[in-house]
Amino acid sequence: MLYIALLRGVNVPGRSVKMERLRALFTELGLTSVRSYIQSGNVFFESDETDRAALAARIGDHLARALGYDVAVCLRTVPELEALIALDPFRDVQAGDDIRRCVVFTTEPVDPGLELPLLSPKKDMEIIGTTAYEAFVVWHLINGKAPGAKGFQENLLGRDATTRFFHTVVKILAAAKKGAA
Repeated sequence: MLYIALLRGVNVPGRSVKMERLRALFTELGLTSVRSYIQSGNVFFESDETDRAALAARIGDHLARALGYDVAVCLRTVPELEALIALDPFRDVQAGDDIRRCVVFTTEPVDPGLELPLLSPKKDMEIIGTTAYEAFVVWHLINGKAPGAKGFQENLLGRDATTRFFHTVVKILAAAKKGAA
């Protein structure tokens, strides 16, 4: 099974890791065909493990021991990212200078009872849709600054989540498929 690991907190201030080292850490776990995409913690690998929660926990524990800090691990498959992109969740949202279209990947289920759309108190984030483990979020930049995950987003979607721009998710999927056996 080809997995895509979307990691939180990799190569942000104070948490720098070279992709070569990150790939080596995955390989140390016996994972195969390990590749990475850009510097933001996107790792592709193959594993026969079918217990996704156990696999994510094993990776997260190994990364924490090796790097000295916790790294949330959101695992997805190629078909899951294909289905997510096919939803076309931002079809009514035009990206612009002050608008960013983001996907928040979670490790725990998203509350299906969220009343959407849901605008943050600061009016800098708006959750416009969800799946079982993702949220589609529009960032409204204020004075050119992106909103922080702490507070509104973490309270609703959990601390162990990671965000990627939608156009980057499309590129991650293409890169994962390009190197697939």
